[in-house]
Amino acid sequence: MNTAIRYFPAFPRISWKPYLLPLALISVFILISAAPEAFAPYRPNKLFDPYMELSAEHILGTDDMGRDLFSLLVYAARNSMLIGFASGALAVSIGVAIGLVSGWYRGLLDDVLMGATDIVLIIPKIPLAIILAAYLKPGPWILILVLGLLSWEGVARVIRSRVLQVRSAEFILSAQCLGFSRWYIMTREVLPVIFPLIVPKFVLMTAGAMLSESSLSFLGLTDTTMLSWGTMISESFTYSGFIRGMWNWWLPPALCIILSILAVTSIAFIHERGRRVMIQS
Repeated sequence: MNTAIRYFPAFPRISWKPYLLPLALISVFILISAAPEAFAPYRPNKLFDPYMELSAEHILGTDDMGRDLFSLLVYAARNSMLIGFASGALAVSIGVAIGLVSGWYRGLLDDVLMGATDIVLIIPKIPLAIILAAYLKPGPWILILVLGLLSWEGVARVIRSRVLQVRSAEFILSAQCLGFSRWYIMTREVLPVIFPLIVPKFVLMTAGAMLSESSLSFLGLTDTTMLSWGTMISESFTYSGFIRGMWNWWLPPALCIILSILAVTSIAFIHERGRRVMIQS
């Protein structure tokens, strides 16, 4: 609890009721992605008659190969959630590490790190991601690396700017006078102060990675054997799902993408509201 209050100072005073719905939604998605076999009625590779209508046995019918669409929807949650959260975590981790080190040490190291950041910043992300995806046909882990390594520069610049402000604060100077190491001061004193900036950045990176994965999958630029919500929409478009009016094939994964992004984004307001409470009090 003390650690939570350290990083979320307004934790005991904020009202959680407005955020119960997004928390519940994202918890459901995470639970389904962690144990899809507990929710799916069939294995994703089990075949039935193709293009079956909705029924008690097949809640969303079957696709062109005869696979149960509801089972595919459940199993697809794993890759979609994994790519989104892992890419966001990777991008934020790299950005926080570079911004923290650059802002604290300054000098030549700051110039080198910010120079590298500027180079990454001017790289056109979407065309590069499309080229890499088309060449590599990436699975989940390569896609995580591609999306994560192309998205950290904004985080690094924001964190560096905040560290430059904090490093001259009185409590930092006091910690230095007491003989604490630089590593201790950065992790125990500076990091909690800049943490309010990390949460919304992580949310934006996660939402952006989910959208990027869905876009690349829809364009057919990812591993065709990788099951995700974006892949389901792509297969529906490719194999006559749209022409046949099979909304049950493309609409559920599209809604899952929208709801997961909205849920993840809404959670960021919990921390942001806590910051406003602290400022106003």
